[in-house]
Amino acid sequence: MIFRLEIGFALKKWTRWFSLLSLLVLVFPLIPAKAQQTQPDQPVYVVQEGDTLWEIAQRFHVSLDDLVRVNDITDPARIASGDQLIIPGLTGIKGVLTTQPVTYGETLRSISRKLGVNQQTLARLNHLSSPVELYAGYSLVVPLTEGGIPPAQRAMISPRETLLEQAVLLGANPWQLALRNNLAGLAQAIPGDILLFTGEDDGGPSALPEGIRAVALDPIPLQQGKAASVKVVTPMAINLSGSLVDHPLHFFSLNEETYAALQGIHAMAEPGLYPLQLQGQLEDGSQFAFSQMVPVSAVNYPFDTPLVVDPATVDPAVTEPEDEIWSALMEPATPERLWDGVFRLPSPLPVDYCLETNECWSSRFGNRRSYNGSPYLYFHTGLDVVGKVGTEIYAPAPGVVVFAGPLTVRGNATVINHGWGVYTAYMHQSEILVEVGERVETGQLIGRVGATGRVQGPHLHWEVWAGGVQVDPLDWLQRSYP
Repeated sequence: MIFRLEIGFALKKWTRWFSLLSLLVLVFPLIPAKAQQTQPDQPVYVVQEGDTLWEIAQRFHVSLDDLVRVNDITDPARIASGDQLIIPGLTGIKGVLTTQPVTYGETLRSISRKLGVNQQTLARLNHLSSPVELYAGYSLVVPLTEGGIPPAQRAMISPRETLLEQAVLLGANPWQLALRNNLAGLAQAIPGDILLFTGEDDGGPSALPEGIRAVALDPIPLQQGKAASVKVVTPMAINLSGSLVDHPLHFFSLNEETYAALQGIHAMAEPGLYPLQLQGQLEDGSQFAFSQMVPVSAVNYPFDTPLVVDPATVDPAVTEPEDEIWSALMEPATPERLWDGVFRLPSPLPVDYCLETNECWSSRFGNRRSYNGSPYLYFHTGLDVVGKVGTEIYAPAPGVVVFAGPLTVRGNATVINHGWGVYTAYMHQSEILVEVGERVETGQLIGRVGATGRVQGPHLHWEVWAGGVQVDPLDWLQRSYP
């Protein structure tokens, strides 16, 4: 009996201890989790996928050694996405830092308003000396805000309208509106400024008027010798125009909510930043204009073996007038898009085999060229498709013939207009089988391969133009534009 009582007492004692330990296990893990919700006292960067320690050091303008030292890193080659690194040298800045791409339609001021972070802090974090440096696609370092980014609607101040009048129209407190937009006073708002106020956020670019939901560039960065697609997403009917790399943009309605423009980037354009300008008139009659830099990157085009040709075909007295005629053919951007989807290869050769092996081209677009011992001042403006005299040439897409005839440099040539500023051209033909004004369809026989003009042998020289600039035809065989 005594033995049973001792066992019962021991069990009750262990049960009380076990309950107490279980309670401690449940309570104490909550303490670190609560501490993690507070902002760190030093600036901490969250490592992104693909980051290297060297790139992070360059981004924040700190030495790699200092970054390794303050974070007690033993192996600089081993950092993982999600790691938190203390960034030295940012006195007065604290909290968690991350990066976000700058989309077209955002400025340092608009991002500052959206995040609730002053411009000076953003400029310091990113070592910006001028707001112009904030190009589309820039990887911007920003502090994470507690509670997330507050939703905000956009409103553009129109001419002859004050901030006070705008506040009345929005049903907002004018002083709160000024404070929300980092304005020191009501008189600081200027016409055309895009203000943010509390409301439903449509996610559009914060420096463009409400209703413009996105401006998409493809590719980003833009590339030498490639066609750039610019799409403006808006449910409104607007009049839209613009320019890119000194060429006018022609916008056409792609669908009910998207306007699109196609513009080629010259194959020998200097890599760097170029302005993309947009201007338009909204449904209410108000006008807007916006400009932002976009990057153009280099493409590693190879150098062809020096070519020896008839000197008359490289004489500027011959080539320049012909080039002017040729370029003028490609300038009009007619409003009907006649093609849809990828282009077909204008040759009887199997396109899958050609794309896989690259054995169907004697010279590719963009290759740098030298004629008769000249410097490499030229580039190959099209794709040379192999073929013998008489090989068939087919239309790659529907279009209208706008030129068919002989030229000194290009030989017997044909140009087809596919609409929206997109053209294709076919040179050095032995026969032209279409006439100006004729409507052609995909796969229609339009000519035969020859060796006329500036050539070293029979082949088809095939060009694609977008916005008055030659672009790589191979892209159009593999993807659909815009």
